[in-house]
Amino acid sequence: MQTHIPLIPIQFGADERPLATAGTLSASGFAFPSGVAAVRLRSDVGEIVVLPFQGQQIWSVAFNGRNLTMRSMFDQPYPTQDFLHTFGGFLQHCGVTGVGGPGPKDTHKIHGELPNAPYASAYLVTGEDEDGAYIGIGGEYRYTVAFATNYTAAPLVKLYAGRTIFTVDFTLTNHKRSPMDVFYLAHVNFRPIDQGRLVYSAKRTAEHVRVRSSIPSHIQPGPGYREFIESLASEPTRHEILSPDLPFDPEAVFFIDYLADADGWAHSMQVHPNGEADYIRHRLDQLPKATRWISRTPDQDAIALVEAGTSEPEGYSAEKAKGNGLVLGPGETFHCRLEIGALSVEEAGALEGKIGKVIGDW
Repeated sequence: MQTHIPLIPIQFGADERPLATAGTLSASGFAFPSGVAAVRLRSDVGEIVVLPFQGQQIWSVAFNGRNLTMRSMFDQPYPTQDFLHTFGGFLQHCGVTGVGGPGPKDTHKIHGELPNAPYASAYLVTGEDEDGAYIGIGGEYRYTVAFATNYTAAPLVKLYAGRTIFTVDFTLTNHKRSPMDVFYLAHVNFRPIDQGRLVYSAKRTAEHVRVRSSIPSHIQPGPGYREFIESLASEPTRHEILSPDLPFDPEAVFFIDYLADADGWAHSMQVHPNGEADYIRHRLDQLPKATRWISRTPDQDAIALVEAGTSEPEGYSAEKAKGNGLVLGPGETFHCRLEIGALSVEEAGALEGKIGKVIGDW
């Protein structure tokens, strides 16, 4: 049985107030000084802060006292729909009319309309499923443009009692009476750890881990940047140990051909020097394309272990030309799930063995 609790903007003020409690799980609401509403989901082992009315972004994630979220120039979210004017959160849903930087022929914003979309409805849920007792937050965003687009996006985040892994579901329904192009990508931004080791279920060759050589218009590279990118293109395994002397400034982007385990999951970890790990897994039958983004500069420190999506983030025209994205028929629905969080030393070691078997190294 699931309990459903509607949320309205007037509930959120400067003072944080309880919204729901279910055993060791709780939710409270507040507004950042910028005025952006937020819900803090808490368990006995961690917490997640979600922006219920602004993109249903996950602003921050922490487990066992450790912040998993990227470091950025933003100490809080800001009330804007411009991606770069409030880019500091842990997860942004991206799409649907395009993802990534728009090309010369594109009209969509950077990463589309979803990252900071104004949600008209949001709600809390509590209940229990096969993974245990949970508390969660979801919502619905309706986006309609005459002659072009008409859909509802419906994310749902669930935090579980006693678990350091949470789930993110995303469902999209085409309300048009004609087919609609859909581009979706989950931009999940972990905090890099010096000497962290990247372990993932893909063949670690230049054929299967390809480095993007093009430079988006909003990126201004410095001296030596192109040479660094060229060195990664010929030897992509160089990026798998996050040495602080590697110049991921302003960024490096990789397109990766993942392999799935017997249950259909593709896996990505950042293994810390102490053996613990950050973790994300996605299903290839839902999100077949994978991008990795690393940016380590004086102003921001971030690694998207995998940006799983229906396409790569090169803008609508380029991705359409590649045959990426998907087409939803009238009334059809797209759904995907991510599982994200932190692993203990023992869990990370066991998963590394499993990944080794998937890619044939073990």
